[in-house]
Amino acid sequence: MVVHAKFFFNEMVRIANSCDHSYDGVFFYAVKTTGIFCRPSCKSRCPNKENITFFQTAEDAKQAGFRACKRCQPDMVNFDPKMDLINDTKAYIQENYTENLTLKRIAQNIGISPYYLGRLFKEHTSRTPRTYLENLRVRKAVHLLKNTDMSTIDICYEVGFQNASSFYHAFQKQTQYTPQQYRKDFSYDL
Repeated sequence: MVVHAKFFFNEMVRIANSCDHSYDGVFFYAVKTTGIFCRPSCKSRCPNKENITFFQTAEDAKQAGFRACKRCQPDMVNFDPKMDLINDTKAYIQENYTENLTLKRIAQNIGISPYYLGRLFKEHTSRTPRTYLENLRVRKAVHLLKNTDMSTIDICYEVGFQNASSFYHAFQKQTQYTPQQYRKDFSYDL
């Protein structure tokens, strides 16, 4: 067992039980009864003090016979659970952009509250999930305007807009053109 000298056992137990992410990478803790090791920020159940062992590195914990927690993934160098939520949200939106997506529906599929998802997404991407969805739909519409002879109203519904007015508004806001002007100025001969 290798422990940073500046930390005392009781303090390290307190840090692990409080799920303090600021100590991630400083030390790891393992639970003897489960055979699993975690980051200090892991949200797993607090183990009994007598069942905890501390390690300086993930490799030390592995060499002692412990396996990595699937929840906090302490063996991953750049693990960021918040970015996993953001990436899961983007993937869900990309797979379902043609459907009538609401923040509530997206959040239910990701498994967090709509309020937290909106706040987290904006904090990490500088835009809301709704704006991300609109940008994706407009990009798809641009592609269809350039490469097909579909009518603009068909494109509107094809890319997931629920009505023509929201399609025209979002399209013009992002491209500075109406869909018809964009097709006229930027599409190639079909």
